[in-house]
Amino acid sequence: MLQRNADRLALARYGSVVVFVLMSAFLLLAGMPEPAHAQTYKVIHNFTVNGGATPYSGPVFDRFGNMWGTDYTGGSYGSGGVYKLSRQGSSWSYTLVYSLKGVTDGAGPAFGTLAIGPKGMLFGTTEGGGYFGTAFAVCPYSNCARTESVVHSFGMGTDGAEPVGGVVFDSAGNFYGTTLLGGTYGNGTVYEATPSGKGFTTRVIYSFGADTTDALNPAAGVTVDAQGNLYGTTSFGGANGIGAIYKLSPSASGWTESVLYSFKGLDDAQNPVGGLILDPSGNLYGTTFDGGVNGGGIVYQLSPSGGRWTFTTLYSFTGGYGGPYNKLTLDAKGNLYGALNGESVYGYGSVFKLTPGTSGWTYTDLYDFTNGTDGGLPYGSVAVDSAGNVFGTAVTGGSNNQGVVFEITP
Repeated sequence: MLQRNADRLALARYGSVVVFVLMSAFLLLAGMPEPAHAQTYKVIHNFTVNGGATPYSGPVFDRFGNMWGTDYTGGSYGSGGVYKLSRQGSSWSYTLVYSLKGVTDGAGPAFGTLAIGPKGMLFGTTEGGGYFGTAFAVCPYSNCARTESVVHSFGMGTDGAEPVGGVVFDSAGNFYGTTLLGGTYGNGTVYEATPSGKGFTTRVIYSFGADTTDALNPAAGVTVDAQGNLYGTTSFGGANGIGAIYKLSPSASGWTESVLYSFKGLDDAQNPVGGLILDPSGNLYGTTFDGGVNGGGIVYQLSPSGGRWTFTTLYSFTGGYGGPYNKLTLDAKGNLYGALNGESVYGYGSVFKLTPGTSGWTYTDLYDFTNGTDGGLPYGSVAVDSAGNVFGTAVTGGSNNQGVVFEITP
């Protein structure tokens, strides 16, 4: 059972073969506790095997205030599914909207948060099922003629394999995602899905590994800016082989990739697993799972200036192999939120906030998980509402030891 509750970071390379394996979240963590602050924490849903279990991804809000998410296992067929949480007074009502069937339509929605597309349709990816993972769409309405459809089944030819990072939409209604493996060189891809009739046409727009300094093996999805450029991270590759930040720019002749930053494995850390977010000024923010001056990963900023990019470490975590696993969340005030996967007071992860100020960023520990009824090991990104309440998931613990959805109220 704990095999899927471990940190998916190590990509062992033997020749042209890349194996994505789980690294144990129960490695010895030497993390120094951060000070906890007064917050109100509560579990708003306990997962069960039949109703969905092991939620690796975080939740996302729709415009009506409902939360949507995926779970990795459980459901009617044991392959995970899509759920909805609706506020009912002071509590939340849970609905399992769709259970994935496995081979036919995908299995195991992994770390990517669901994307809400045109007409409120939900889009996501699965690590397995199909040939080697799928991109899928789910209709959330009760009058849908067909609840779920497979947009693309990966693993046939050079279209990529194992799409674990989810998808993102641009303003034209196209969506984009990544595959960890496959493509022309076997090191993963970025793909585009464009509307076509009642469905989508999918094509690879970049295959990683074209040269020895290219970014390799993107576990995270991409982020799109107002000009249609895509930004992302890879856990390996770059000039030093330990991860990179890349950009894909569209033109009439196709897409051009450039490596914006190659991690060095020093104070700048290494192996970024989570993706990137953009602020209104065009600055990129991300995390690494490991490394940095204190060994536990970092939060960083990459800022454009005069055609160049400046890398700045905003905060360094203490420990090892238990830092932030997913992308950050930015609120309207410019605060950053995220989760540590294992490093914390009890070794089962925590939720944190970084607040910008004139003298730098202030770190606040919002909650430390105990892996009891409160849950443990948060892999997903968090969602923040307009009141500053923080919502997220943890893959273990809870009343059924199948994970929880939680709310932290400031």
